Amino acid sequence: MAAARTSNSVDPPGAVSLLIADVDGTLVTEDKILTRRARAAVRALKARGIAFAITSGRPPRGMAMLVKPLALTTPIAGFNGGVYANPDMSVIKQNTLSGEAARKAAKLIGELGLDMWVYTADAWLIRDKAAPHVAREQWTVKFPPKVVADFEAVLDKAVKIVGISDDLERVARCEKAAQKALGHTASAARSQPYYLDITHPQANKGAVVDTLSKMLAIAPSRIATFGDMPNDVPMFEKSGLSVAMGNASAEVQKQARHVTASYNDEGFAKAVERYVLGVGAPSKCKGA
Repeated sequence: MAAARTSNSVDPPGAVSLLIADVDGTLVTEDKILTRRARAAVRALKARGIAFAITSGRPPRGMAMLVKPLALTTPIAGFNGGVYANPDMSVIKQNTLSGEAARKAAKLIGELGLDMWVYTADAWLIRDKAAPHVAREQWTVKFPPKVVADFEAVLDKAVKIVGISDDLERVARCEKAAQKALGHTASAARSQPYYLDITHPQANKGAVVDTLSKMLAIAPSRIATFGDMPNDVPMFEKSGLSVAMGNASAEVQKQARHVTASYNDEGFAKAVERYVLGVGAPSKCKGA
């Protein structure tokens, strides 16, 4: 396990009332496997009276396969908070991009040479089924996309727009350009090195912490957050305890209170055991 920045100075456990975990790169492995130890860690949280919730750039439908194995009862924050759904997939609330922001984002993504997908609350739309990452995404989320000639008809209903490229530097440049061009009208952050997610300004993982805090009546200082990508940093900043995965970049790791092992080395379960449940060297939330 990677050493945490505070691993030599830890406090008694007991301050965490809710753990919010990112999914890809955090809760599941590179092969999208939910391990036996990860499932056991979530059961142990619940046995301790600690609620567990998931958030992701995926649509809620793309996380439905986790509901039963994790016995989820909390709201699911899909699209980085663009749509909140119950475990039965009924929608609680959604944040749709403005048409102006969606069109500006689409134009920018095209100008910078990225492929583009559009998600509405109930559909995933693409232009080319053979494009990079489409097959992998379909396997991950367990439902197919709809192929359209263009996106104009759905931009007023867009919950998330994704720019995709295997040129990772291009994606990073597009992220910065989108943040500058869209300002406060949208949130733009990479959910994977090859995905740039553009969502409503309140559809970001910092807002997920605030929203679930209100929905579940749990103070942010009593919330722990686990993640691996730049779009997880806003929830690190809002929560009492934050853990970055060992597979996260150095930039992301330095924003978290602790660093755990990789997602391919039981990093999620190890962090739950160590920093939340107090097996070995526990830690307490800041401000608790």
